Amino acid sequence: MDLQQRQLWNEDHKRLTSIIQKPTEHEKTIELFLNQHALLYSSKMDNSQVNTLEDELLNNITDETFRKYPVVSPGTKNSIVWHIWHIARIEDMTMNILVSNNDQVLDSGEWNKKLKIDYIHSGNEMIEMEVAELSSNIDINALLSYRIEVGRKTRAIIKSLQPGQFKQSVESVKIKKLLDQGAVKKEATWLLEYWGKKNIAGLILMPATRHNFLHLNKSIRIKDKIQK
Repeated sequence: MDLQQRQLWNEDHKRLTSIIQKPTEHEKTIELFLNQHALLYSSKMDNSQVNTLEDELLNNITDETFRKYPVVSPGTKNSIVWHIWHIARIEDMTMNILVSNNDQVLDSGEWNKKLKIDYIHSGNEMIEMEVAELSSNIDINALLSYRIEVGRKTRAIIKSLQPGQFKQSVESVKIKKLLDQGAVKKEATWLLEYWGKKNIAGLILMPATRHNFLHLNKSIRIKDKIQK
């Protein structure tokens, strides 16, 4: 995605924000979301011919660049693999627990074993030693495959929603479910409180879309600085 395409993505996200809670715009909302969401994932996710933001990140990136920690970049010193893992975890837990009340993708296919890490939380409030360990040990191919599975599951969930459901508030019992699952570190319970104040639309507009957009852009800046 070039600068013009990113600007268009932002404009479309504003349009999505303006219609997502209108039941009469439900079909347009689903269509627009699916388009926005696809641009944040590898084109392998749905065999697209369109160059996506993740495609741009992955093009010619080296393992060394992927894992480098700490990095010198505005707003973050975390590695690119941390950013990819973090956005995948956030989307997995919000879409599969808070929206659909189902099982997380992480828990459905021995993904932690494939990823070769022990962390199951969101990645918020990790200390330097933990980020360094994750950055060194995580299996990159498994990480990219895990994220694609998360993306596909999200798309199925959103397609299944009915008019009016985007306005539904996040249920406290689902927040507790995430807490019981260890979805966040004890230092990051503020994140659950934040989600608990949202409705389904709010989760779609941030964890499933803009949150990915922001972290992918950060990752591209890190890559460009390292591999310039």
